[in-house]
Parts: sequence; C-alpha cells; structure tokens
Amino acid sequence: MSVSEEEIKRDLFNKGLQAFNKHMFYDAHEYWEDLWSDYKIKDPKFVQALIQLSVGYFHISNLNINGARGLLNKCIPKFELYKPIYKKLDINFVLGAISQSLDNLEEINDIKNFNWELVPLLDIDYDR
Repeated sequence: MSVSEEEIKRDLFNKGLQAFNKHMFYDAHEYWEDLWSDYKIKDPKFVQALIQLSVGYFHISNLNINGARGLLNKCIPKFELYKPIYKKLDINFVLGAISQSLDNLEEINDIKNFNWELVPLLDIDYDR
C-alpha cells in the first residue's frame, strides 16, 4: 500500500508539531525542514517561520543567546503574513509569545534562567 505525497507532508508537519510541543526543538526543525525543502507546499513561508521558531528555541537550550535572538526575530515577519488566524493557529498569540521570549532573554542575566513557560503551545490544523 503506497502512501500519497499529501499523507507524507501531513505526517512530517504533524511530527514537527508534536516535537515542538514537547520542546524537542531540534527534531521539530528537522521534520519541518524536510517538508519545506523536499516538497512543494502552498505555504512555504509559514513552514519556514515554524522552522526558525523551533531553531530559535533550540538555540536557547544550547545557550546560544545571539542565535536565539536572531532566529526569533527572523520568524516574526513571516508569521505576520498569516495574521490573524492561520490553520486554526492564533498568530497574534504566537507573536506575543515570541515578543515575551525576546523580552525574557533581555531581562535575565543568564540564558540558563530562560522561562520555558513562555514557549507557545502550537495548535495547528494542517488541513485548514
């Protein structure tokens, strides 16, 4: 039984989503990057924003504050293209979480003290 390309794309997207929500940011980035680079998708900028978001948080876990700031700032204009709601995801909520995360990085003296509760839980419906 062969799997359709659409099923593969949905699977990669959802695996990335599950990994992100478990704070497995490197894995999330890998799934989404495979989707973004290997398949024609109708919303490449949205998936690219998700990749950059996950890499931004991965950099925090890796104690790379400059990388974190850079990637979190890079994904903002891409998410803004999809405001206010995209695939059931409240983009303004995500942008607010990014802003709070960037503020937290400015406020803390040590990146090890990042407030992981600021990472948004992503609830996205791939088929919408």
